[in-house]
Amino acid sequence: MTTSDDLKSAGLRHLETLIGFDTTSRDSNLALIGYVEDVLRGHGVTSRRVANADQTKANLYATIGPAVAGGVVLSGHTDVVPVDGQAWTSDPFVLTQRGERLYGRGTCDMKAFLALALAVVPRFATGAAARPLHLAFSYDEEVGCLGAPSMIRELVSELPAPLAVIVGEPTNMEVVSGHKGISTWRVTVKGHEAHSSLTHLGVSANMVAIGLMAQLRALAEALEQHGDPASLYHPPHATLTIGLMQGGTAVNILARECSFVFDLRTPPGQDPDRIIAPFLEACTREDRALRARFADAGVSVVRRSATPSFAPEADGAAETLARRLAGDNGPARAVPYAAEAGQFQGAGFSTVICGPGSIEQAHQPDEYLEIAQFERGAAFMARLVEAMA
Repeated sequence: MTTSDDLKSAGLRHLETLIGFDTTSRDSNLALIGYVEDVLRGHGVTSRRVANADQTKANLYATIGPAVAGGVVLSGHTDVVPVDGQAWTSDPFVLTQRGERLYGRGTCDMKAFLALALAVVPRFATGAAARPLHLAFSYDEEVGCLGAPSMIRELVSELPAPLAVIVGEPTNMEVVSGHKGISTWRVTVKGHEAHSSLTHLGVSANMVAIGLMAQLRALAEALEQHGDPASLYHPPHATLTIGLMQGGTAVNILARECSFVFDLRTPPGQDPDRIIAPFLEACTREDRALRARFADAGVSVVRRSATPSFAPEADGAAETLARRLAGDNGPARAVPYAAEAGQFQGAGFSTVICGPGSIEQAHQPDEYLEIAQFERGAAFMARLVEAMA
């Protein structure tokens, strides 16, 4: 019999190793993927990589148990956000316990869930379970949920239809059934350099960009007026923010180039393409006007990412199962951040989000996980073993 204490002990050993891999999104995750492959291989489990184009990163999925329908997918991302410039009081890539907390980059977002998923593998590998456990570990979630789609396509074609997908983002082990979608764009304005006193001889990319950003600010303010007070999301409306800006060479030169990146976060039922279409049309008009004056000037817009929203499912199989495993009888919940749950749902999987830790600790210096949260995660996994017997 597998107990939650057994899973906690095994999970902590895995967590210590997983934290030791620096899987910041800008770098490779292959060392961590290799470790997971070794763990699975040690239990006689074959796994499959789904690599990126240049083979520097990979998703990994595996089935443990019988190849039948009705299994459960435990899904999580392997990448973490940077620690650059953050004031850590311990090495972010060494799991460190202080009191009742475990510190390290990725402790809550979301390597604790991955560690617990690995801890439960031996129980399913014995052949005692009537239904399979599927693992689905992704790359580049933190930079736009870029890795998971290629893996999800294979899961659709290769797996017997699972009952549920559980995405282990930090939710304090409470079941979350919805999240906003996120789309991000980079706008680059090319100007024509001249002395700043001779504005008629050039065009400042900065000045053009300021006008475009003003349109986005107006759009953001308009979106705030169209929230649904009954929405599960907070804030209850779509949001738009400009996160990065860069431009200019010197104060007395008309700027040659200016770029900015913005994100649009939309609740289910709102189409980001429709919302942003008038702005994109304005960029096209501005591009034509600039090119008519100077051949080297113009405006370009590149979409960086498009992660779909995740909508609550009426009587969803995943939510029913996860609530039973978590002992959660609370209200319906949704979160404003984006995750891979919308991608799984879009592929036809009944999906829910539930994992140890709080999103409030994610991405912070001295990111931590309460040990009590890890224990709740271990109990969740122990109940999953029982449910799949």
